[in-house]
Amino acid sequence: MVFESFSALWSMDGHGSYVWFCYGISALVLLALVMAPARRRRLTEQRIRAVLRREQSAQRSEG
Repeated sequence: MVFESFSALWSMDGHGSYVWFCYGISALVLLALVMAPARRRRLTEQRIRAVLRREQSAQRSEG
């Protein structure tokens, strides 16, 4: 598919708004799928550090 100009690419014979909206939604979904595991991992690491700190402080207070 070859377009004569950038505006022709952008409008896509009247279907451009639908096409570009779908591309945008797809990009957002893919970005969320990439970022969600990283965020989950960071939160899990923070929780583990908090538990370890609590356990260490409990051991110090006992001994």
